[in-house]
Amino acid sequence: MMLYQRILVALLVVLATSCSERQPAAVPAPQELTRDAVGYFCGMTVLDHNGPKGQVFLTDREQPLWFTSVRDTIAFTRLPGEPKNIAAIYVTDIGRASWNQPEPGTWIDARKAFYVTGSDRVGGMQAPEVVPFASRKAAEQFMEQHGGKIYTFDTLPPDSIPGTVE
Repeated sequence: MMLYQRILVALLVVLATSCSERQPAAVPAPQELTRDAVGYFCGMTVLDHNGPKGQVFLTDREQPLWFTSVRDTIAFTRLPGEPKNIAAIYVTDIGRASWNQPEPGTWIDARKAFYVTGSDRVGGMQAPEVVPFASRKAAEQFMEQHGGKIYTFDTLPPDSIPGTVE
């Protein structure tokens, strides 16, 4: 084998090895709330607040950022001054959780949720809440009782999220 062929084979081996070793980053699983979870914006214990909650994982942190409300969770993702290296966003599925103290195991992917805005329910900071559901049917049932309108993560209007009105 000629020298240039050996170099070419060596380069191909290096490239094939480095490409095959690249694994997509694993999406972190949601964590359950503890008394140590403190709201990112408010600095308060998340468990002390009613309503759905949120958690955001950044690619450079093992622990999530916690939020006392879903409004604040989504605002974090939209505000220009906040990090954009988001690995995962989870919110409480109110279709399976109680309003007063959402139970463990009720986290859902925020980007796949259905949201009711404009309902008569207030969230963790006693402000109008963006209420998440895993299914459209559960969101419709909630809307029948509490009013509002259904949106997806990408279609939530800016005026339903604090600090993001256009």
